[in-house]
Amino acid sequence: MATNPHEEAGFYTEKLRVPEALTFDDVLLRPKRSRVEPDEADVSTRVSSNVDLNVPVLSAAMDTVTEAATAVAMARNGGLGVIHRNLDVEEATVQVERVKQADETIIRDVVTASPHQTVSEVDRMMAREGVNGAPVVDDDDRVLGIISGTDIRPYLEVSDRDEVQEAMTDEVITASEAIEPREALELMYEHKIERVPIVDDENHLTGLITMQGILQRREYSEAARDEDGALRVGAAVGPFEHDRAEAADEAGADVLFIDCAHAHNGDVIDSAHSIAREVAADVVVGNVGTREAARDVVDFADGIKVGIGPGSICTTRVVTGAGMPQITAIAEVADAVSPHDVPVIADGGVRYSGDVAKAIAAGADAVMLGSYFAGTDEAPGRVVTMNGKKYKQYRGMGSVGAMQGGDADRYLKEPDDEEEYVPEGVEAATPYKGSLASELTQLVGGLRSGMGYVGAPDVEAFKERAEFVRVSAAGQREGHPHDVVITDEAPNYRPDDVA
Repeated sequence: MATNPHEEAGFYTEKLRVPEALTFDDVLLRPKRSRVEPDEADVSTRVSSNVDLNVPVLSAAMDTVTEAATAVAMARNGGLGVIHRNLDVEEATVQVERVKQADETIIRDVVTASPHQTVSEVDRMMAREGVNGAPVVDDDDRVLGIISGTDIRPYLEVSDRDEVQEAMTDEVITASEAIEPREALELMYEHKIERVPIVDDENHLTGLITMQGILQRREYSEAARDEDGALRVGAAVGPFEHDRAEAADEAGADVLFIDCAHAHNGDVIDSAHSIAREVAADVVVGNVGTREAARDVVDFADGIKVGIGPGSICTTRVVTGAGMPQITAIAEVADAVSPHDVPVIADGGVRYSGDVAKAIAAGADAVMLGSYFAGTDEAPGRVVTMNGKKYKQYRGMGSVGAMQGGDADRYLKEPDDEEEYVPEGVEAATPYKGSLASELTQLVGGLRSGMGYVGAPDVEAFKERAEFVRVSAAGQREGHPHDVVITDEAPNYRPDDVA
């Protein structure tokens, strides 16, 4: 009687000789002799072949995390926001355009008034549009004057029923497209005005430059900007969504993120490669969790995103039994792509700023965060109050709600009936945190301190110098505040975050 060759070889028992995989809490950075002060550490990095950031942090492409407001705040503070794809294609392109236009020196979508509108009509229009002044133009868009709040105050004896031409300032200071921001600012100071219409040779209105816009741009000196000075922005697209990819590319997205839970899939790889050939934007492929996956996409990807199930609202590992602890996943992918000089983005699992330091030390060039930013003012999730504390809505893109919103194909499932959904995420709430800028400051500050402990002046040196030590369960407990009752929470540590 023939024996089973697998039995002779120990085929099944061999599967149980498994390698160990580690995540953030399993390791710590080994301190080293250093002359690097934290505020001297350079945290600038690349997230794709052609896109540099001053801060190695991205906000996740989730519908309770990143829309235009989050992406603008991220870019102004040196990072990158990735617009989610639970939007129709047209709205997604609008979101991208809002980010690209947010810090334009010259405003193109100008709110204008007609000389024959009434003062009350224009007053209501300016309040609705959130502006306090508007150029007055004729039917051919020639500038006739400018109207502002000061022109229609009651003490000026202007009636609400009067036409705008009765109240406007008709001696208008204009400028050409060639004017530099410094010149425009000097012009405004000289004439004691706050806005200057931009006109062509025939006095047609082509834009508007404001003092507020110029000063705001100066405020964000470390912002992530493209070669034209516009804010950087990313956009998520499905692996088979060629139309969304082309639309986001045309709208000006700097990086397209192939948004798939398991990118090591032959059809996904083929389609992602095709998208990369069709667009001008860089293309980051994800998510992957092994060296084999990285090798299969590295030849065409401008960046690789790592993370199979580490997110705080992700249930992939318990639902499917598949996944890879994040530190090991990052290290495997980084090793695989290092000869190709392709950036690695660690997506998920970060609870503290120290986790960011560990992710980069393990080989990542940047990290992507969801729950960390979901509680900020800029995130689109709604605010709820529970037990007297404020929270914001946060849900995984594999949750039933997100799938019903249109993102089911991220998990390569398109059921005919909602009852057939197999979710890989949950809907939850995360503590309300305030401004995104303050959260990012704490996050990057912790990273810089970690670089100081290792003696690394920049990200590349950090990856080279860093060494890990294993931590026992007792060591993990020792690393958190213990044997005390916390009376005042620190801005970068919340007891609720402790597992």
